[in-house]
Amino acid sequence: MEFRNLFLFALLTLSAVCLSPVLAENEEDPGLVMNFYKDTCPQAEEIIKEQVKLLYKRHKNTAFSWLRNIFHDCAVQSCDASLLLDSTRRTLSEKETDRSFGLRNFRYIESIKEAVERECPGVVSCADILVLSARDGIVSLGGPYIQLKTGRRDGRRSRADLLEEYLPDHNESISVVLDRFAAMGIDTPGLVALLGAHSVGRTHCVKLVHRLYPEVDPALNPDHVEHMLHKCPDQIPDPKAVQYVRNDRGTPMILDNNYYRNILDNKGLLIVDHQLATDKRTKPYVKKMAKSQDYFFKEFSRAITILSENNPLTGSKGEIRKQCNVANKHN
Repeated sequence: MEFRNLFLFALLTLSAVCLSPVLAENEEDPGLVMNFYKDTCPQAEEIIKEQVKLLYKRHKNTAFSWLRNIFHDCAVQSCDASLLLDSTRRTLSEKETDRSFGLRNFRYIESIKEAVERECPGVVSCADILVLSARDGIVSLGGPYIQLKTGRRDGRRSRADLLEEYLPDHNESISVVLDRFAAMGIDTPGLVALLGAHSVGRTHCVKLVHRLYPEVDPALNPDHVEHMLHKCPDQIPDPKAVQYVRNDRGTPMILDNNYYRNILDNKGLLIVDHQLATDKRTKPYVKKMAKSQDYFFKEFSRAITILSENNPLTGSKGEIRKQCNVANKHN
């Protein structure tokens, strides 16, 4: 009798072990939710915030990198940290393509990941770290604090082959840019607000010399051209020399609505900046944001939220990478 009870107990225990992965796979996927890690890693968001503050204190330009990361990752089919993956023998990484020129500071994302891993190994995705570091970077730049959901999982491969299809280029027409963002659910005022990120950081000369050479674009403000020529003296600049022009000479380290006043004054550096201020579909919103920073921040927050929720991997999809630049090995 005693042997029989022991046998039944062992059988039930074995059944529970065998069934548990199936039950886990069949659990309802909550998708993205606020404070996803409240039970599994309650300190996650605070750790990320503190790391962003620390890195910003040491290297001011990290905040620009966090902001660019969310555009370049989330706009390319899915918000899944595919941007962070290194190239392999078979696949070119997104971050090493021409379209990602100027993106940098990826090693600092690894620093944040390491800090989170020390607290909660294998729990927090690189995709969530990418999104939350962008949110906290925006605050570091004087922008609004945006409540963002978490629960993303990491993609297993880079999407360099999809960049041309999904990611708008600064030289494309405003119609193409509007269409690309509309496909993600971001409307015209949202797109105008997102491009307000050009209020901070810098534009490399290789991206704008076509507006200076062989002839100066007549649409540029003459008072601004002298400064641009001084900063970009070569018609074919050396990309490794990292020659650049500050996007906003007035408040280059502050995310504010000065960008809209600049582009209305023909001081936008890129073609898309100029078109934003002149196209009849976007100009009314540019003028409204130039007048009201509150309106700019409201639309910017709404658009960042939509962008951050673009087609994420959740539930049992994807993985939680151990390192953000390398996909886990799977049998």
